[in-house]
Amino acid sequence: MIFRQMFDSVSSTYTYLIASRRGGEALIVDPVLEKVERYIRLLDELDLKLVKAVDTHVHADHITGLGALRDRTRCITVMGEQSGVDVVSMRVGDGDRIEIEGLCLDALYTPGHTDDSYSFLMGDRVFTGDTLLIRGTGRTDFQNGSAREQYASIFGKLLTLPDETLVYPAHDYKGDMVSTIAEERACNPRLQVDSVDQYVEIMANLNLANPKMMDVAVPANLKVGLSQDEIEARGWSLTCDDARTLVGARDALIVDLRDRAERARHGEIPGSVHAPYPDLDENVASGGLLHELATATGKRLVFYCAFGERSAMAVEAAQAAGLTGACHIKGGIDAWKKIGGPLANAPGLPGQARQ
Repeated sequence: MIFRQMFDSVSSTYTYLIASRRGGEALIVDPVLEKVERYIRLLDELDLKLVKAVDTHVHADHITGLGALRDRTRCITVMGEQSGVDVVSMRVGDGDRIEIEGLCLDALYTPGHTDDSYSFLMGDRVFTGDTLLIRGTGRTDFQNGSAREQYASIFGKLLTLPDETLVYPAHDYKGDMVSTIAEERACNPRLQVDSVDQYVEIMANLNLANPKMMDVAVPANLKVGLSQDEIEARGWSLTCDDARTLVGARDALIVDLRDRAERARHGEIPGSVHAPYPDLDENVASGGLLHELATATGKRLVFYCAFGERSAMAVEAAQAAGLTGACHIKGGIDAWKKIGGPLANAPGLPGQARQ
């Protein structure tokens, strides 16, 4: 496995680059905008394809690199479903999995620092964001933070992990790089409490100044979505109402770009073909599955995903590959559900279509 822990000295942020092998797919956790060029260089040096970029929460002390990495690499951006960010490619809930080639991260909803805070468990290590720090915990006095919720997240979830689990936080201000669950349980001064009320009292009396970047970072980090308006202006976009008329049509091939877990959780448009987004370049290139299907049958490719971000990027790639009829469903399955579009294999209705 390839594992790199990188540090931004200005915001004291740790960013993690993970891959199962050299030359394979990669995932990055909590990227910082100013370090994007460094990440790109490292990806090139290790011959890695960045597939997913994850933020543990909406950060207040730096501007995220999610949008810039998406624009440079066409990667999938990922955050928790509670996040108020305008658009990300994928939203995960507690218990969901984020998968890349050879690796899997389990999403743990751990609110308290913010109401959208997640930790991510990967085998012998956990990325705790700002929920659990090394010999500390994330402040709980803004962004809908709650000391009571953080206590529950730490004592009810994180500290129940095996003692030897490595703890990798999103920040450190003293130079520590890694800890373990056992160490934090025994040595973290904020965790030496007998009740939630004691913990709440500690957090209420920290008297910390606001992060220097807070007024800039939070608004910027809430606006990272890829605009779909340009795709629409080029005539490559369909509304859900327009797309609904294509379900079952002989001249359209509806293509679902989402991961298997997303399809299982949210259902799919009836009759759609599953072609996961990470395989897009191969599929739309000459000789690729989608390219050959479209050219052999004359069918129009109609892409969709969760919120329209992946499908917007897919349209650009397909058009560049000469598939000039390609388009996407604006707003993705999220918008589709809002208009009552039919769903197949929806939870509770396995194998059936729901109108």
